[in-house]
Amino acid sequence: MSGALVLRAGSLSLRASRRSLLVCGALTAALVALALWAFTLGSFTLSLADLASVASGTARGSVRTVVLEWRAPRIVAAVLFGAALAVGGAVFQSLTRNPLGSPDVIGFTTGSYTGVVLMLLAGATSYTALAAGAVTGGLVTALVVYLLAFRRGVRGFRLIIVGIAVGALLSSVNTWFSVKADVDTALRAAVWGAGSLSAVGLPALATAAVLILGVAVAAPVAQRRMRWLELGDDTAAMLGVRVERTKLLLVVLGVAATAAVTAAAGPISFVALAAPQIARRLTGRGTSVDLAASALVGALLLLGADIAAQHAIPDVVLPTGAVTVCVGGAYLLVLLVRESRRGV
Repeated sequence: MSGALVLRAGSLSLRASRRSLLVCGALTAALVALALWAFTLGSFTLSLADLASVASGTARGSVRTVVLEWRAPRIVAAVLFGAALAVGGAVFQSLTRNPLGSPDVIGFTTGSYTGVVLMLLAGATSYTALAAGAVTGGLVTALVVYLLAFRRGVRGFRLIIVGIAVGALLSSVNTWFSVKADVDTALRAAVWGAGSLSAVGLPALATAAVLILGVAVAAPVAQRRMRWLELGDDTAAMLGVRVERTKLLLVVLGVAATAAVTAAAGPISFVALAAPQIARRLTGRGTSVDLAASALVGALLLLGADIAAQHAIPDVVLPTGAVTVCVGGAYLLVLLVRESRRGV
């Protein structure tokens, strides 16, 4: 169980422990089971036989409409977005070497939100425009935080403190924009800012999937670089890594993963914070990051939160972000107590 397997694909090679592979297999099975259960829930109840008929092309029209047009986009969005948020969180927690180093804690998600609010104030409503605003806002925020935290290099704790301060400032800016905007724009921004998968359509999902696919392609290389950085900046430099350039590229990768979700569904908190830590405990990696396991845990968390948002309270549909905030807030308190006991 403690041995490692080396997976090769052309010039790329990945080293994975047997425990990590077993954990990823179990998480994948759980994710498939949860997704199938999500398909059956709702006022129009379905059975597994109905799902099988859709897959085989023999389903009646109403069943096909419910599965493919109503429920599939939301379920696929929960899986993809949860995985993307977890990858973004894993990147920043690895960079800061701190479990609190999450995009929603250090202000990058708030920056993406600011970018979208500015696009809404400018009259843009298409997903392409909102995605551009989210990515630009997140990257600009990341650049500002990076520059303010840079003192002969970037240290994790300084990055977190500066990010929290910048995030608080941007939250005030977002509130001011909402107050000054006209009622329709403010209402649209408020609804979007709650973080929900209900309005995610196929065009937005397809565009977000392309950006997330790019992140997934870069993930194996990023994971190798993150493991080198976790050895320490001096050791990584001795191995030939351009430390600050690599950190900046990883910041861009993490922001892109987070912004893709923020543009489509609004700011969804705490998935990026909790998923990498849960994955580390499941895989037994200690301080080392496992992007695959983190992505699967994130997908499970967001899909589970979305199911709870839709069906936990009869006849009431909550924003998915409201559920993740409630669960994540409790998780954050536990994490803070644990870190304080360790003297961090």
